[in-house]
Amino acid sequence: MSQQQYRWSGLAGIAGGVLFISVFIFVGVVVGGDTSISAFPDIRAGRTVENMLYLAVLLLWVAPFLALGRALRETNPAAAAYGSVVGIVGLGILAAGALPHAASVSIADLYHAPGADQAALAAAWQVNQGIMNMLLVTGLVILPIGVIGLGRAMLGSPGFGTGISRVTSALGVVGLIAAVVLLVDPLSPIAVIGFLALIAFHVAIGWRLYALSRVQVEGSVRAAAVTGRSAG
Repeated sequence: MSQQQYRWSGLAGIAGGVLFISVFIFVGVVVGGDTSISAFPDIRAGRTVENMLYLAVLLLWVAPFLALGRALRETNPAAAAYGSVVGIVGLGILAAGALPHAASVSIADLYHAPGADQAALAAAWQVNQGIMNMLLVTGLVILPIGVIGLGRAMLGSPGFGTGISRVTSALGVVGLIAAVVLLVDPLSPIAVIGFLALIAFHVAIGWRLYALSRVQVEGSVRAAAVTGRSAG
């Protein structure tokens, strides 16, 4: 991989993690936790911003998975390919449910219209929420498996090594445990733990990728200096 690929993939992972933390703060301060159809008109703008920022996070996180798949394929090609592909599949499933307001807006508009059958529309609202929760849980189950696969692929890689491999695998296991709880109780707040593990993984691996880009640059500078002295 080139120095620029390492750098931008690392920065994308870090930026996605920081942006996700900002989403949590935004939800807590601006949007709140009321997801009922009756409250939707008051938080519609906030929910739209929240969902767009969340989708941006997922798109940024694709870059580190692609970079790791390429960077690790020389030392452990099977684990690198598996972890990278499974991780991107997990991100894709989460992205599929990233914009629930696209369906919620029309249901809420009908609900608040004069003469609406509010009972039926409230049921439709719950169905829509259920589909979004299904995508969320599925993504949170699959994504940590990809992280664990990448942690396994880092063993023996000179650019990563045992330390970052163990951290990556541990964060993947934490996310997987949270996912198992979600399989039993899809509405459990433990989903936050799964997301925090993913944030920590992307920030840690983003920093490592960025550091590798600096190592490559410094190595190139030293090589150029040696070549220049030899020519002189």
